[in-house]
Amino acid sequence: MEVFYLIIIGVLFLLAVSDLIVGVSNDAVNFLNAAVGSKATTYKLILIVAAVGIMIGCTFSSGMMEVARKGIFHPEQFYFSELMLIFLAVMVTDVILLDAFNTFGMPTSTTVSIVFELLGASVAISIIKLYMFPSDMDLGDYINSGKALAIISGILLSVVIAFTSGGIIQYLTRMLFSFDYEKRLKYFGALWGGAAVAAITYFLLIKGSGGASFMDDELKATINRNTWMILAGSFVVWAIILQLLILFTRVNIFTLIVLIGTFALSMAFAGNDLVNFIGVPLAGYNSYEIWIQSGAGDPDGLLMSGLAGKVPTPTILLLLAGVIMTVTLWYSKKARSVVQTSLDLGRQYEGSERFTSYAISRQLVRNATRFSTMMSSAIPSKWKTVIARQFDEQPFAARQAAMGKDAPSFDLIRASVTLVVASILITMGTNLKLPLSTTYVAFMVFMGTSLADGAWGRESAVYRVSGVISVIGGWFFTALSAFVISFIFAGIFYFGGSIAILVVMLGAVFMVYRSHRYHKERLEEQLALEQGMEQDQISRTGIIALCSTNIQTILGGMKPILDETLQGLSGENLPQLNAAHQAYRKLLKKAEKIKRQAGKTIDKVEDDQIDAAHLYILVADYLHEMTSYLGMIVKPNLDHVDNNHKPLTNAQVQELAMLQDHFQALMDRAMQAYQRPDEVKQTIIQPEFDAFVKLIRTYRKNQIKRIRNQEIGTRNSVLYLNYLSELRNLAFFSGRMIRVLTELVMDPDGDSTTELKSTPTDQ
Repeated sequence: MEVFYLIIIGVLFLLAVSDLIVGVSNDAVNFLNAAVGSKATTYKLILIVAAVGIMIGCTFSSGMMEVARKGIFHPEQFYFSELMLIFLAVMVTDVILLDAFNTFGMPTSTTVSIVFELLGASVAISIIKLYMFPSDMDLGDYINSGKALAIISGILLSVVIAFTSGGIIQYLTRMLFSFDYEKRLKYFGALWGGAAVAAITYFLLIKGSGGASFMDDELKATINRNTWMILAGSFVVWAIILQLLILFTRVNIFTLIVLIGTFALSMAFAGNDLVNFIGVPLAGYNSYEIWIQSGAGDPDGLLMSGLAGKVPTPTILLLLAGVIMTVTLWYSKKARSVVQTSLDLGRQYEGSERFTSYAISRQLVRNATRFSTMMSSAIPSKWKTVIARQFDEQPFAARQAAMGKDAPSFDLIRASVTLVVASILITMGTNLKLPLSTTYVAFMVFMGTSLADGAWGRESAVYRVSGVISVIGGWFFTALSAFVISFIFAGIFYFGGSIAILVVMLGAVFMVYRSHRYHKERLEEQLALEQGMEQDQISRTGIIALCSTNIQTILGGMKPILDETLQGLSGENLPQLNAAHQAYRKLLKKAEKIKRQAGKTIDKVEDDQIDAAHLYILVADYLHEMTSYLGMIVKPNLDHVDNNHKPLTNAQVQELAMLQDHFQALMDRAMQAYQRPDEVKQTIIQPEFDAFVKLIRTYRKNQIKRIRNQEIGTRNSVLYLNYLSELRNLAFFSGRMIRVLTELVMDPDGDSTTELKSTPTDQ
């Protein structure tokens, strides 16, 4: 039996390593988004500063480990064997959930995950105990409901406090410095920076010392006795240092403040969130030690009262966890995906928004606009002028235009406010022994500063609000999923024993492998779509190459979807049609992304290549239209089979197969035209298109004959005629892409400017 539980301890620590990796990939956004988004310095230096903060912060996290041991349940009411199953269920669930969110680039909360996983697993085991071994106890005797509610309330309250604090402080700071902050830096910069660094020093050193594993009680008491002296001294020293830097060097002190803030926030993150990754395995190890010291008796007979006391955490284990987190920070591609989601929602300028608008976001923006208008009318005109001048974004826009591709998403003022406010709030939670979600706090502070800074303008506000709602919705989904999945796993482990544990573990490994492969494929697709976008100026040849890449992506993806759709329709194969529909939805997202990014692309086109920019816009639009027409084929066919209507006849299937072969030839011709543009001829597509249209008319006549002879029903006729019509629309746009290539780029001065003889609506 000793060997069995020793193996479980080993599995818990392996899961802890995996959890550290996926957890840092998710939480890197918390302390990287401000520095990366403002491009305060090189990405490598930002990572170095964050890594040092993580290593030091890990040693301040010892006090937080109590949350995993006794923060959610009463360990003295559970036997050793039961707690080991709870801990195992929690860790398996945590790895699966965090990896899934990282794969899709969505920041979620590791704190919420671990809290609700512990709650779900412990509730499951408690219910089993209550029903299998009836006693006078109830669920409240097993679950530390008071502490759990305090933790959950603290997490939810932190969202409101973080958003409000970030917004208010950013507004006041912007009023002080404006977007043209260099002019006021020598007057107020040192004082503001000194106050910011002093505040960070206070909360990290003085308040944070309580959880430091390397400090003895005497040193902590000395720090607490001299709190105000340290605080005042820190302010004076840093204000003097920063003022000297302003007067005698060219160092931008806000860059320094951003780096200090990055260090502070990464340190606060490690101090607060390390419990989320290794707290449960350490609790399992402590339980194992208590069991062994008791004489290794019956694991079902030893209550874990020893966990209710204070159990110190070895500093070496904390540092080892810090090393793993640091290595992950350097090499994780998923971390960059999650950071990008946050930056998309906080950048100063509008662009290709990632999220679509929801009804609730539209209503919120509409109401906020009305409220803003009402408040504006109550402000004196002189104040309006002052506010407008302080929030004039023209200096920032001019710097962005001058920097080109190296332009930041927002300036250093907002980055410094975000980091200072977030690090202070997180450290306060740590010292109150409340495992605040660093994701919630950092993200909502970032959103609050973005809103106050005017980043959510009329062009982008509804999409940014939708993004925030999506992320917050994901947080609630995390809580529900964590509770339910860990509840189920704990029950499976309890009744299934070692075999169930092995099966679930293998399943978890497979799911993580699948998600990593999916994420790799997404990155490769992203690189293919953005090929050539890294250059400052794009020539005519570069535009044609980008068009060719996009055409290969979209048209190349259409053929297998059409083939699978026709096969599924003819064979009444619903799974095959569902697979085709899923493939179509992925292709549509690619087409939508190409169209959204068209504006960024044409901004880089050389000034004398307006026709090439026009070509790119048209091709992006045509590809989106074609993908929409493809959906008008795939979805009706899926619905037809799903509703169990009569299948197509063999003759109809053969006719559609013939048409799709012809259409494939037209798509191949379009792809070849952009691969070898010098060989394209303006009129070469017309005969093939005419033949295709003629074939459609022949098949339409055949269908009319079937209707007249009552060989087929109404639904069959509607489906078949729709199929013909949409194939014809697809063919038309294939031809149009060749024609605009000739007319706009290859032969703009040519005499032939005729259109294709038919239009999509000409049936």
